[in-house]
Amino acid sequence: MSPRAVLVGPPGAGKTTVGTLLAATLGVPFRDVDADIETTAGKPIPEIFIDFGEDHFRALERAAVAAALSEFDGILALGGGAILAAETRDLLTGHTVVYLSVELSDAVSRVGLGAGRPLLALNPRATLKFLLDQRRPLYEQAATVTVVTDGRTPEDIVAELAGKL
Repeated sequence: MSPRAVLVGPPGAGKTTVGTLLAATLGVPFRDVDADIETTAGKPIPEIFIDFGEDHFRALERAAVAAALSEFDGILALGGGAILAAETRDLLTGHTVVYLSVELSDAVSRVGLGAGRPLLALNPRATLKFLLDQRRPLYEQAATVTVVTDGRTPEDIVAELAGKL
């Protein structure tokens, strides 16, 4: 069993929105690793960060990604930072990995300025720029398909992806 596609990208790229629509278009289920983590932990991600720290969250994330990659066959969305783990990048090899690319201005307008996103709590615009710059090479390395999302509707992005998949 293997996901039909794995969506990666920074906060604001549209992984959940596009993933949900893409799954419906293709007639397959949608799964979000962040939701899996919240279910496992029994609390929202911001509380996991506050109560246990980022290292604990990342360990939960690595385990959730590994499980989803081995047991799920629909459209899978990873959290924006999942790509940071070399173990996760290795597990993505051989999968159809879709990098939803977004530039800073569109990302900021989509995510707002940090509400519910622990890594964006302080100086969200500067932090988001740092995350985009830091992670972009990792997303590009893992991707088998790249789709630019800036200035586009989710429906337009899904139409392009459905054609590519």
